[in-house]
Amino acid sequence: MYEFDSRVRYSEIDHRGTMTLPALINYFQDCCTFHSEEVGLGMERLKKEKKAWVLSYWQVIIERYPRMGEMITVGTFPTEFKGLYGKRNFYMKDGTGARIACANSIWVFMDLEKGRPAKPGADDIEPYGTEEPLDMPYEGRKIIMPEHCKDGEAFQVRKYHIDTNEHVNNCQYVQMALEMLPKDAAVRQLRVDYKKSAVLGDIIYPKISEEPGRTVVELCDGNGKPYAVVEMR
Repeated sequence: MYEFDSRVRYSEIDHRGTMTLPALINYFQDCCTFHSEEVGLGMERLKKEKKAWVLSYWQVIIERYPRMGEMITVGTFPTEFKGLYGKRNFYMKDGTGARIACANSIWVFMDLEKGRPAKPGADDIEPYGTEEPLDMPYEGRKIIMPEHCKDGEAFQVRKYHIDTNEHVNNCQYVQMALEMLPKDAAVRQLRVDYKKSAVLGDIIYPKISEEPGRTVVELCDGNGKPYAVVEMR
């Protein structure tokens, strides 16, 4: 398990004075990165070996968004490694120790040189260890699409969307999907199924589907094949 403490910054809040969903997700991503650095499996080593853990799916549950200035603790740990995949839980606690958000995620180990999944060796996973999964309601990976959808306005992938792997960052897909919601919508559960990586200059064509209690946004290429499917409740 890896944890770090922080305090909610003004740059991380919205007009309500509470942390944004992208900020919360970035805390989880950062915590995972810190954990890898802590056990000697950080970015530089993976870059040298031309390997990477790529996020394939996650489910994020928010019980409440912390307010500006609140002290928080963010933690993460793997729960299972099997074949090409690894599963990892995340949590955020407030200053009293109460859990205010949690997540489950699935990652695939990639050989970047060959451009395909690869089975991680013992030295790629043993330093992390594994722990029992969090007590949370787990949903399946498949996101059921509503019957009807409408087309959103297409847009181009910009430089600020890109991360160190030269792909659109995981959180940026969520930010793109959030743009399709009404201003005051408060997301309490997020699921994202990452299909393929968008890169600088790609054109993304959103498809928006709405049902009572949930919105699904497909972020697609020009042929209608999704880069990511985002469900927000």
